[in-house]
Amino acid sequence: MRVNKKYSCLPAEEKGIHIINIRAIEDIGYDQHESTLLNSLSKNPDADCKYGLYFRDGKRKVDYILVYHYKKSSAGKTLARRAQQNDASVRGSKQDQPLPGKGVQLEMGESEPHMDYHEDDKRFRREEYEGNLVEAGLELERDEDTKIHGIGFVKIHAPWNVLCREAEFLKLKMPTKKMYQINQTHGLLKKINSVIQKITEPIQPKVAEHKPQTVKRLSYPFSREKQHLFDLSDKDSFFDSKTRSTIVYEILKRTTCTKAKYSMGITSLLANGVYSAAYPLHDGDYEGENVEPNDRKLLCEEWASYGVFYKYQPIDLVRKYFGEKIGLYFAWLGVYTQMLIPASIVGIIVFLYGCATVDENIPSMEMCDQRNNITMCPLCDKTCSYWKMSSACATARASHLFDNPATVFFSVFMALWAATFMEHWKRKQMRLNYRWDLTGFEEEEDHPRAEYEAKVLEKSLRKEHKHKETDKEKLTWKDRFPAYLTNFVGIIFMVGLTFAIVFGVIIYRISTAAALAISSTPSGRSSVRVTVTATAVIINLVVIIILDEVYGCIARWLTQIEVPKTDKNFEERLIFKAFLLKFVNAYTPIFYVAFFKGRFVGRPGDYVYIFHSFRMEECAPGGCLMELCIQLSIIMLGKQLIQNNLFEIGIPKMKKFIRYLKLKRRRSLDHEEHMKKKQRYEVDYNLEPFAGLTPEYMEMIIQFGFVTLFVASFPLAPLFALLNNIIEIRLDAKKFVTELRRPVAVRAKDIGIWYNILRGIGKLAVIINAFVISFTSDFIPRLVYLYMYSENGTMHGFVNHTLSSFNVSDFQAGTAPNDPLDLGYEVQICRYKDYREPPWSENKYDISKDFWAVLAARLAFVIVFQNLVMFMSEFVDWIIPDIPKDISQQIHKEKVLMVEVFMREEQGKLQMLETWKDKDKKKGENCNNHSPRLSRSRSGSLSSCHSYPLDV
Repeated sequence: MRVNKKYSCLPAEEKGIHIINIRAIEDIGYDQHESTLLNSLSKNPDADCKYGLYFRDGKRKVDYILVYHYKKSSAGKTLARRAQQNDASVRGSKQDQPLPGKGVQLEMGESEPHMDYHEDDKRFRREEYEGNLVEAGLELERDEDTKIHGIGFVKIHAPWNVLCREAEFLKLKMPTKKMYQINQTHGLLKKINSVIQKITEPIQPKVAEHKPQTVKRLSYPFSREKQHLFDLSDKDSFFDSKTRSTIVYEILKRTTCTKAKYSMGITSLLANGVYSAAYPLHDGDYEGENVEPNDRKLLCEEWASYGVFYKYQPIDLVRKYFGEKIGLYFAWLGVYTQMLIPASIVGIIVFLYGCATVDENIPSMEMCDQRNNITMCPLCDKTCSYWKMSSACATARASHLFDNPATVFFSVFMALWAATFMEHWKRKQMRLNYRWDLTGFEEEEDHPRAEYEAKVLEKSLRKEHKHKETDKEKLTWKDRFPAYLTNFVGIIFMVGLTFAIVFGVIIYRISTAAALAISSTPSGRSSVRVTVTATAVIINLVVIIILDEVYGCIARWLTQIEVPKTDKNFEERLIFKAFLLKFVNAYTPIFYVAFFKGRFVGRPGDYVYIFHSFRMEECAPGGCLMELCIQLSIIMLGKQLIQNNLFEIGIPKMKKFIRYLKLKRRRSLDHEEHMKKKQRYEVDYNLEPFAGLTPEYMEMIIQFGFVTLFVASFPLAPLFALLNNIIEIRLDAKKFVTELRRPVAVRAKDIGIWYNILRGIGKLAVIINAFVISFTSDFIPRLVYLYMYSENGTMHGFVNHTLSSFNVSDFQAGTAPNDPLDLGYEVQICRYKDYREPPWSENKYDISKDFWAVLAARLAFVIVFQNLVMFMSEFVDWIIPDIPKDISQQIHKEKVLMVEVFMREEQGKLQMLETWKDKDKKKGENCNNHSPRLSRSRSGSLSSCHSYPLDV
């Protein structure tokens, strides 16, 4: 293995002796001229290295940064002076005398007996690890003379030969010299495309990568043996910064530090605090007057700005800068946002239809008609009195806005919309795979995580202590059983906690309603339902936001104790747990209002009580759909406004402000340091570390649930989701470009487990909307009345049909109203919403036949709706091909062209061999003509004539 001579000045026989002594030289300030890991100062380092983007020589680009904390000993300055006095003698006698750290270390031990063992251990591990990186071919340079006190930086550069070697190992597809024409549309399609391009030109980003391609380079996995196939005219730009950092990160994960039987890659070293951070550098500054043009600045102008919210995203440039995985997230978010536009338009039309027909709705007109004089039973015991149905007129009219025949059509439309969205994304994903040269890419098994390696080491050490075999140790289900049990119990407890909180809010609603009903003012009694609903929903929202953060931390802890082997396994298990907990947290209050509220109330004279004192809640006279709409809208809008936007904007700004205050305090201590401009790696170190895409995906998936699951009760949900996502795209973009350290580019050909979750939500949405329409709304009771009980084929008399009668003399003792004459007259019969026999029948207050007829119709509707919509969704899935036809043709064309390239190469080799054979024959003839002796000894010297072309 090639070793960088500039890194290590020791002879080969002395490299493996004592790394501790080499490090001791640096600790006392000893300065070596040949070393790359030095603390020397150049004459004008900022100008040479472009403020940290290059090594001090200004030629080698910094591909990665390792950051560590260090402590300088109190005797460091004195020892540094002694080392400088003996500098010449130390340099002149490397091999004849002991290593120049031993004597110095003794002096340090005498002057400072209390050494920090942990710091020394970290230092030795860093030294060994960095030595192994050099042996792997990387070039390193250290910088401890920074504006951030106690922080050291190791700059890493990958030379050309290392990049080529690793690109071949990773099977990176790189563009070859061969170029080909992309199939273009013809005829009418071509004219339509040109018109669309002209119309959409103002909303296209001004980025070179976003322009439509007519020519594409043929790509092929990089191979050092076939370098002649690739365009290597500019080696500096052949591997872009994203690819270079990916290659270096692979080496960092693969390289180990094996001191004291502890095999540690960069993930383990970061987890154990040997290094405090590791990250690639941003391309440069994104704002300022004299900033050189770079991709980061271009992304900030054309993507991460609220002023360009109406433009398409430069997805190709995002992928070029951040990698395929992040590029796919923003591409998916863009497709989802685009698909919300037609859903929003249809939702607005459905809402406007409800507004236009509210005055023609016969049931709400009957409820508002005061001439009907329908007296309703009390809403609570004792304190509540009888009330007129006409007092609920506003609620009934508002319910029609969302509970009308158009909502059924909208539910079917949204189910088909979800299926179309999934198919459209699959096609878009295939186009991106083709454009980004990911066709044929298969993810290989990742390196084991640091925690997994530590657990395996612990297990092997235990077995070694018991004198057992320790070959190929791995964690089995027996090792993980306590963690699995903890996961199961923890998740059940969290779900139970969510149910308990929802139950607590129900108790709050019931008790508050009873307390407000005691109010002596008529206005207070009339606004009881609105006050209780609004305050309960706000409490639910606050609890959901708090529990979301708690459940996220708990899901991560539960996943960590499982000790998954790879990062991919860790991410998938974390996503599953976090989604399960957050789904239950966000939707449990909504499920309660949709399917449980008002179902277990009982009847007057035989109500169901909680704790023998509180009556179960009833739905409003217009049904629970209006309350479901209020609950859904407040929780959805509140989560988006507070959690998704304010938290994402406010928390990073707060952290940035705290870091600014800390740096300002440090600058005031050292004015000379303050005057120096920060290096690029110092600026990036002060940014927030990248925490993964899971939070970004999670909030969008929960929003997708709000848009699809209960859309029958809230047709405006897609509109609010669209408005939120327009801001969300630019907010996330600004965060990635300006607030976060540059993440390591990760190759990916799809969005992973999130696609399966989306499909699951789409299937569940069909079932839930069927039950919402059937059981929560009055759509089915209206149909049953219209076709079975209506005398004139209209909805006149529907309200009276849904109400049952109750004789007030049948109240239980102590539950009758305290003021029975509150309405000004004596009440004999009051009405309540249910299908029961009247008090004058033989089986009074029993469930009537009408109830069973309506229930049968409801169940029939659920079955028909679910199967019909599922069939239509599957039909959409089947009729739309996953791979666009033009893309499949281009992929086939690429394969054919690649075969042609290799066939020409083989033909060229054969022709070359034939040419050599012809030359060989001519030389043989010349040998026979000019030297007769050679003909007598053909087996001897004549073979030498043939040896030359064969060697070539």
